[in-house]
Amino acid sequence: MTNALTAAAAGFGTGLSLIVAIGAQNALVLRQGVRRDGVLAVVAICALSDAALIALGVAGVGAVVVAWPTALTVVGLLGGVFLIGYGLLATRRVLRPAALHTHDAPAATKRGVVLTCLAMTWLNPHVYLDTVFLLGSVAAGQGSLRWTFGLGAILASACWFAALGYGARLLSGVLARPSSWRVLDGLVAVMMIGLGAKLALGA
Repeated sequence: MTNALTAAAAGFGTGLSLIVAIGAQNALVLRQGVRRDGVLAVVAICALSDAALIALGVAGVGAVVVAWPTALTVVGLLGGVFLIGYGLLATRRVLRPAALHTHDAPAATKRGVVLTCLAMTWLNPHVYLDTVFLLGSVAAGQGSLRWTFGLGAILASACWFAALGYGARLLSGVLARPSSWRVLDGLVAVMMIGLGAKLALGA
C-alpha cells in the first residue's frame, strides 16, 4: 500500500511539473475562466486529453511517437499556423476590443473555443514528447506500479485544470475594466504568436 501511494504521489508531482508552466493551453483555460465562458468544456477537454495522452505514455507508445519525426514536424507546422491565427485574433481584440464581441454569436464563440482548445492540445508536438514520451519513460521506471503512477499524473492534470479554470474567476474584479482585458489579450497574443512561430519553424 505504501509503495502504491508513493508511486501515485510521484506521478502527481511529475504530472504537475509538466503542466503548470504557463503555455498556450493554460493561457486559454485562464482566459475562459476569467470570462466564465465555457469553463467546464475547456477544463474537461484539457483533463480528458491529458488522461488519454498519459495513458498512451504509460502503455509504452512514446517510443512509437519518437520514431516518427516527420509526423511530429507536420503536427508542429499545423499547430504553429493555428496558434499564430489565434494570436492574430487576440491582437484584433486588443486593437478593436468591441469588434469581435459585437458580431460573434454565443454558440459560434463557444464552438470556436472548443475547437481552439482541441487544436492547442493535439496539434502541439511538445505534448507528445513531454506527456507521452517523457512521462511514459518515468512511469516505466515504476515497474508494476506504472499505472498507479499514471493515475497520479492524471489526477494532477485534472486538479490543475479545474483549479485554473474555476479559480481564475477570482481575477474577474481585477479585469473588470476593458483596459485590463486588452492587456490580457495582448499577453495572450504575444504568447500564441511566439509559440506558433517556434512550432512552425521547428525550433
